[in-house]
Amino acid sequence: GAGVAAQREAFLRADPGYALCVLDNDGVTQLLGAHGGGPGLVVAAGTGSVAAACYADGRTAQAGGWGFPVGDEGSGAWLGLRAMQHTMAVLDGREAPTLLSQTVFDQVGSTASALLAWCAQAAAPQYAHLAPLVFAEAERGDVTAQALLQAAADELQRLVQALQAGQPPLPVVASGSVGVRLAALWPAALRERVVPAEGDSAHGALLLVRAALAALPPEGG
Repeated sequence: GAGVAAQREAFLRADPGYALCVLDNDGVTQLLGAHGGGPGLVVAAGTGSVAAACYADGRTAQAGGWGFPVGDEGSGAWLGLRAMQHTMAVLDGREAPTLLSQTVFDQVGSTASALLAWCAQAAAPQYAHLAPLVFAEAERGDVTAQALLQAAADELQRLVQALQAGQPPLPVVASGSVGVRLAALWPAALRERVVPAEGDSAHGALLLVRAALAALPPEGG
């Protein structure tokens, strides 16, 4: 919510009186932690998805992260929603039954009323809980599940491409329960740029605070 002005202002108003308060979103802190504050790119996909880049000149940029259901392409929630759409199409007779649709039926129910009732109370976390079914059935050879995983990986690759436009290639950290697994489906040229993270989001937050402290005028100045 740090990017939403009203939420940002409300958070800062609640500051109990810290000597210094620095606010940014977790995509930025994860980016800083992953590359030790240096140039690089992070693609994070769990329940949601987002990518962020830090360029050699110190500028940062973000792609994705617009939130479910309008965004978060390639995320667990995105995968779960598409698994549900496929299952509904199977129930209609618009698509052929698959291992994936049967697994969703087994978990949610196999009638129209059961599917509708589940969707009526579902938000991003509930849809994300269906994502492991997609991975499981893809491993069992379900071509629909495999196609969904490849589509999700392609969406994450598009985030990288958006941040790399006109820039020298950056090292890439794939993170999140979904992102780490989908990185294996990227083209070889992109996989070769994947590196392990130097640190996590908490490490990045510490770097953010240290930079803000360093920018303060000398005491008494």
